[in-house]
Amino acid sequence: MPFIETRDGTEIYVKDWGQGRPVVLIHGWPLNADSWDAQALGLAEAGFRVIAYDRRGFGRSEQPWDGYDYDTLADDLADVLEETGADDATIVGFSMGGGEVARYMSRHDGKGVVATGLIASVVPYMLKTADNPDGVPAATFEQMKAGIREDRARFFRHTFVPQFFGVGYVTSPVSQEVVDYATSLALQAGLKGTLDCVDAFGKTDFRPDLAAFNVPTLIVHGTADKTVPVDPTARAAHRGIPGSQLVEYDGAPHGLNVTEADRLTKDLLTFLGG
Repeated sequence: MPFIETRDGTEIYVKDWGQGRPVVLIHGWPLNADSWDAQALGLAEAGFRVIAYDRRGFGRSEQPWDGYDYDTLADDLADVLEETGADDATIVGFSMGGGEVARYMSRHDGKGVVATGLIASVVPYMLKTADNPDGVPAATFEQMKAGIREDRARFFRHTFVPQFFGVGYVTSPVSQEVVDYATSLALQAGLKGTLDCVDAFGKTDFRPDLAAFNVPTLIVHGTADKTVPVDPTARAAHRGIPGSQLVEYDGAPHGLNVTEADRLTKDLLTFLGG
């Protein structure tokens, strides 16, 4: 079952590894399900069923013209859960994927979900506003879209991906090959979805969704994340989700699923009780 059809007819590519309690992994912008491979392999080898899918417009999924708002994306997650039969699932979102987790919990009442994970997530609110002073200025998102429109390959290869992994002028926590690989994943996405999702993850306010988190929740974030700053996201989410567990990786960048791959897998397994 490499593809499932959503309620609006969009074909979504799904990876389904292992057997056991289901864990659904939702990837970040602008990548695809393969960006979760290190954790997916570790979880599957530990006895879990791991389901990861390419968001509409990204990777191997269909590239429709619209549907890049979080209500539709949460509906896509609901359809993946239903079509795969993933009952009593843990849903884990990385970066932009945290938004699907939050909106699914509120829009679909957390149906079939027993635990949630927010990893380097944009939840609850990225945009800098009067009541969210630690957020990211709106101009930053407009600059991102302008860079993508002007030269998408250059923007990802020389601007976004290096910052994603915390690559510096002298030292880097990842190899050049990892940067190139992540860039290749980013370039698989459709241009329309890539642009629209900047507005979705950058400007959607998930603060009202936090009340819907009524299951155990793990929040993991790097303190040196320059892509999704920790203060308006992970720390605010922790304050807003009663009983949530916040684990901060000191000095880790946004792409901690790669730079801290083994640690993240172990923390997920501990959270899952595996």
